[in-house]
Amino acid sequence: MLDENAQLLRRVDGLFINPVYRLDPTAAIYEELLRRGTPTVILGHRAAFCERFVNVETDDVTASYSATKHLLELGHKRIAFFSGAPAAPSSHERLDGYRRALREANIEPDDKLIFNAGSTTEEGEAAALQMLNEAPKATAVQTANDLVAIGAATVFLKQGIRIPEDLSIVGFGNILVSEYFRVPLTTIRQPKLRLGTAAMDSMARLIRGERPDNKRLPAELIVRQSSGKPSYNAAT
Repeated sequence: MLDENAQLLRRVDGLFINPVYRLDPTAAIYEELLRRGTPTVILGHRAAFCERFVNVETDDVTASYSATKHLLELGHKRIAFFSGAPAAPSSHERLDGYRRALREANIEPDDKLIFNAGSTTEEGEAAALQMLNEAPKATAVQTANDLVAIGAATVFLKQGIRIPEDLSIVGFGNILVSEYFRVPLTTIRQPKLRLGTAAMDSMARLIRGERPDNKRLPAELIVRQSSGKPSYNAAT
């Protein structure tokens, strides 16, 4: 595979890479890119194996903080968090933002409200069932991405839990289906166009022999019908 990749590298002026995250600190193809000096821009957060490359990313800490703060301002105090893939730096940032907002509101994060949920609808469903079984008395759920939020919300609705009357749900990503889900999803809209423009600017600078700064862009909270004030009796 490395030989095939090396053949590809000889035919391009630069590469944009959206990493497949892993826990390993190194990856052979990234070492090859460094050795060859191929202009490379990482689309997303840098992990150990790609930390020496220029990147563009969303400020996920601040974005997640704003989602949690939205729920806090509605009156929620027991906010569950469905975390993302453990190897992805964005998952850690989104969890950090959640914790930061809680602490700012003088609420100590409760590990019983944090559930590992990965990145798919199926994993969101599994996390929702786990939460229902453990009954942590949450009035809101914040998730690391929209697919997890949709999977979780599907389970809650099937159990007769009303969204947002009984339980608020907030996602992350603003994928197309989030607006058209049974209960349109409150979520974080990432600045995709601006990220693409910033990545092209970084690539142009690299090709000119410059070393551009890493770019970190703000995201936007989109409030829809899935978040509302808590009821006095938690649904779970």
